[in-house]
Amino acid sequence: MPIAKVDGVEVEFEPGMTVLQVAELAGKEIPRFCYHERLSIAGNCRMCLVEVKPGPPKPQASCALPAAEGQEIFTDTPMVKKARHGVMEFLLINHPLDCPICDQGGECDLQDQAMGYGRDDSRYGENKRAVEEKFMGPLIKTVMTRCIQCTRCVRFVTEVAGVPEIGLISRGEDVEITTYLDAAVTSELSANVIDLCPVGALTSKPYAFNARPWELKKTESIDVMDALGSAIRVDARGPAVLRVLPRINDDVNEEWISDKTRYAVDGLSRQRLDRPYIRENGKLRPATWAEALQTVAAKVKATAPERIGVIAGDLQDAESMKAALDLFGGLGVTSLDCRQDGMALGDGPRESWLMNSTIAGIEDADVILLVGTNPRLEAPVFNARLRKRWLAGALRIGVIGEQADLSYGYDYLGAGADTLNGLSKSRSDFAKAFKGAEKAAVILGAGALARGDGAAVVKAAAGVAETFKATWNVLHTAAARVGGLDLGFIPREGGKSALELTAKGGADLLLLMGADEMDLSATDAFVVYMGTHGDAGAHRADVILPGAAYTEKNGLYVNTEGRVQRGERAVFPKGEAKEDWAILRALSELLDAKLPYDSLDQLRARLFADHPTFGRIDYVPDAPGALDLSVLGGEGDLSDAPFASPVKAFYLTNPIARASVTMAECQALVPGAEKIAAE
Repeated sequence: MPIAKVDGVEVEFEPGMTVLQVAELAGKEIPRFCYHERLSIAGNCRMCLVEVKPGPPKPQASCALPAAEGQEIFTDTPMVKKARHGVMEFLLINHPLDCPICDQGGECDLQDQAMGYGRDDSRYGENKRAVEEKFMGPLIKTVMTRCIQCTRCVRFVTEVAGVPEIGLISRGEDVEITTYLDAAVTSELSANVIDLCPVGALTSKPYAFNARPWELKKTESIDVMDALGSAIRVDARGPAVLRVLPRINDDVNEEWISDKTRYAVDGLSRQRLDRPYIRENGKLRPATWAEALQTVAAKVKATAPERIGVIAGDLQDAESMKAALDLFGGLGVTSLDCRQDGMALGDGPRESWLMNSTIAGIEDADVILLVGTNPRLEAPVFNARLRKRWLAGALRIGVIGEQADLSYGYDYLGAGADTLNGLSKSRSDFAKAFKGAEKAAVILGAGALARGDGAAVVKAAAGVAETFKATWNVLHTAAARVGGLDLGFIPREGGKSALELTAKGGADLLLLMGADEMDLSATDAFVVYMGTHGDAGAHRADVILPGAAYTEKNGLYVNTEGRVQRGERAVFPKGEAKEDWAILRALSELLDAKLPYDSLDQLRARLFADHPTFGRIDYVPDAPGALDLSVLGGEGDLSDAPFASPVKAFYLTNPIARASVTMAECQALVPGAEKIAAE
């Protein structure tokens, strides 16, 4: 490996690295505004100046200068310091001195660097330049007079998001950042530009003027808005969650999160269930916990186990599902299901419902077949990974299902199961590329699995994966799905599925654990709803037991690749609401079937003992070497209906998002989308 000297210290570096990267290997902090390691190099802020020998006797931009064998790099010479002070003075010439009212105050790169390289006075006597504010949608607040034209936002939406709707217009001192035709940015990842902006030009519109960063309690947790399990930081003040920010996790979300992950948090404080309710004479009335639990216990005792059903929703933690399994399984209940949508997976080996390539490992694939999935809506951050690989020119993608804008080019093969079934005999260019691929992958989505012929589709897709020697992957949409399947939260022998339970006459007693994505209009059962919001389940419920949202409890979640992740409590549950496992523990006493744990730690110990995979926090299973694809799926006729993604309204996929005013505003801007406003 080549060697360079940084301030007299020899450093080995990989070929292709820049001088800035080599300096950082040596532990030197180089100031920068335009450079970002996940974006292309622009070299237009000039803050990262260093002195390099051999080379011209002048400071050079280290972010754009390739490192070479034998270079001598100087990061703190008088020439370098003078140059950086000069660049900072120019940057501040037009920058308004409005730190006291700027939302970026306290976490602003310009503010931090000005402490090291700024002057305590200004030599600039002319009027400051002013720039009109721009409209970028309901999420991004603009104060463009602060903009230093680093173009990080332009590069992000163009390169990562794949929606080139932000750009630079005019020249010289008239240059401005703006959106295309002053329209809102349409990407599901748009708000990441707020984190990227090194000044206060782009800030969070919903969070504007709510708090200063030093007032907030910061809790590292996991996102549950999709099945990726993105690493997030929950910032709260008192009882309220004020914002969610991404954390770096190169194996899952890199440093991006979707707009729904970031901004659905205002739904945590709206339409909340904060006390128990009992329905009398067709109307819900407030009740005490003792009264509500006794009503439920009496109903359970009076109902035969085969007429009881338990359905877990998409946001449930593993502990609550484990408690439900222990309690109702012990009572002889066989109709338990975590698959609200009727997904046709859960009976085979664990690898049959995982993304076996792993999220980061999908970047090694050279040909991918997407079946019944729209990753841009179902997992936007994962979709950005596919685009990243595609931009490198190393990935070919085929799609069977909806012909949607995925932000990258793909071969559209067909709409439904017939195309999937005929792929093995196809002579298309894509089939030839798929056959010759070194690392082929099949990604199966909920649009192909949650159908009446789902088992037959799985069998057909497994046949394709076997024929083309492709890795088997499933992209889930629900944060709780893999955890539920790992626990065996599916009907036992003689039990009914979620769809059968909610049909007319399907059950006499239904316990809905945050299950709101189902049609409950036909069921004539006594419905007990344990959840957080006044959504579909609560509207149909006869008894409501208020639970804790994902930011209000410690819980384990398993993402689509099988990675067990720990969510942490940032605030306490609203009102009289309690954690779900604690509600079931209290109910078990009234049913004379006391659960053998009194604390979350005891429950987790039991969980780890019964299901050891849950004890391997942040561990991803190795790609299966011997997954027998021939045993996956089942017999049956394939429907000629086209595959359709279950996500029709990206911003309104769960009770928290549907209670959010911000998400309603975002959904209203989606072209052709149904205008749904939060109540």
